[in-house]
Amino acid sequence: MSEGVGPDGGGDRRDPEELPAEIREAVPDYDDEYLDRVSDRLMYSYDLDRDIVVHGERFEFAGTMRMRNQKQFFHPALSYADHDVMEHLFARRVAGPTVGELERLVDLGHAVADERITPNEEHYGTDITFVLVADRISEEVAAFVDGFRDRTLLKFGYYGRYEMNLIVVAPDREVIVDSEAAGVTDAFRMWEAVEKPDEGLFSRFARRFWR
Repeated sequence: MSEGVGPDGGGDRRDPEELPAEIREAVPDYDDEYLDRVSDRLMYSYDLDRDIVVHGERFEFAGTMRMRNQKQFFHPALSYADHDVMEHLFARRVAGPTVGELERLVDLGHAVADERITPNEEHYGTDITFVLVADRISEEVAAFVDGFRDRTLLKFGYYGRYEMNLIVVAPDREVIVDSEAAGVTDAFRMWEAVEKPDEGLFSRFARRFWR
């Protein structure tokens, strides 16, 4: 669990009028200041949605990211070693999350993986990330999330793998806890500025999936 240094770092919300019209029109209005600010950080990398229901579980915020890594031989049409990397992100507000709720979301994540992953040689890895935006975080929940890791090989890794990630954040208390492989945590740590990574996004995914 990490605590923020203060609210000043969270003032990175852009004036909507500064954004291209096609981006503004594609980003949902969440009627929630915190989730709106998170969407400002993710809109360039994720296709965002709102108010979705997945197997009976409702989420106010959802996002999907897809990246394809290609090696090219002289021309883009002559590509080889294509690899797809995906992330499915789901977030909702709760008053006080419980370990039982998190375990239920993990089961949901496996169902999402069965539905949305096409196992083949081009599938490199998929992240399925659940975020609970809470009023408070109990020590039991913090310990569960901090020690959580769930990674599944597909055909012994020949078809890549998928990984469950958990994040619980209490924005009013400036406290966040995440599981070991969660890669989108900084987008929800609104009280701190996002630091520019030293390596590419695909490199960071590769390091997480194949370390």
